[in-house]
Amino acid sequence: MLHLQLQGCSIQTIKGWNQKLRRLAKYSDLEDPDSVKRFLASADIAESSKQAFCVVYGSFLKWQGKTWIKPKYKAHQKIPEFIPTEQQIDVLIAGSGSKLSPILQTIKETGMRIGECLSLKWSSVNAEAHTITLNTPEKNSLPRIFKVSSKLIGMLQLLPKKSDKLFGITNRNSASVSLMKHRRKIARKLQNPRIAKIHFHLIRHWKGTMEYHETQSIIKVQKLLGHKSVLNTQIYINLEQTIFEATDDYEVKIAENLDDACKLLEIGFEYFTDMEGKKLFRKRK
Repeated sequence: MLHLQLQGCSIQTIKGWNQKLRRLAKYSDLEDPDSVKRFLASADIAESSKQAFCVVYGSFLKWQGKTWIKPKYKAHQKIPEFIPTEQQIDVLIAGSGSKLSPILQTIKETGMRIGECLSLKWSSVNAEAHTITLNTPEKNSLPRIFKVSSKLIGMLQLLPKKSDKLFGITNRNSASVSLMKHRRKIARKLQNPRIAKIHFHLIRHWKGTMEYHETQSIIKVQKLLGHKSVLNTQIYINLEQTIFEATDDYEVKIAENLDDACKLLEIGFEYFTDMEGKKLFRKRK
């Protein structure tokens, strides 16, 4: 890990590689590449995860001056089984605790990865301009700046300022445990099992899908999410088309005048059609 630090690797990368090496050491002999191969071959994990383990172990061997014949695993991009609705996300945010709610709201409005969100500092937030600047992107993404709502700024300003970190000592593990507890409780209360399946990255998928729906620009989605390659972003074309063509579950509003239309657009409605001289707007429930 010290070697990786001296090579300029980020803290997030070092932590992730540390976890993977510890798992390999628990179930195999790091001094024996064949032992590692046997573990990976029998492990019930995705091919993309096995490929990541190979990268980490290969780097470990290189540091030791050794080599190995790496197994051929290929990463396959998975399509989410479902995308939660905005209403479901908002219910989860409203029912979560004072620490978890602003984390979820931040991811909802920016599409950040959970690690990126937890790395934010108080200096990242410009309350007057309503912006959040991300200078600690993960996975070699570019730094990004986001325009956020007054609601989110208000939620963030209520957080205790006990350190330079926006969310204090909250880490990925404690945030995940808190999310699991709150989503199960809310799902039982509302008798909605889908809420129990919502996780941080699924909210990021929702944001990417909504961004493509609103802009019809895959490049804008790529920049928002920080993807290195637009190939990783193309999944949102498929998701957007499936969601918005497969459901008729919309909330519909009528704009009587220009002011009504502007207000509807500001809260996420989209112009749909004219009927009997009225302009109809809709938003997915």
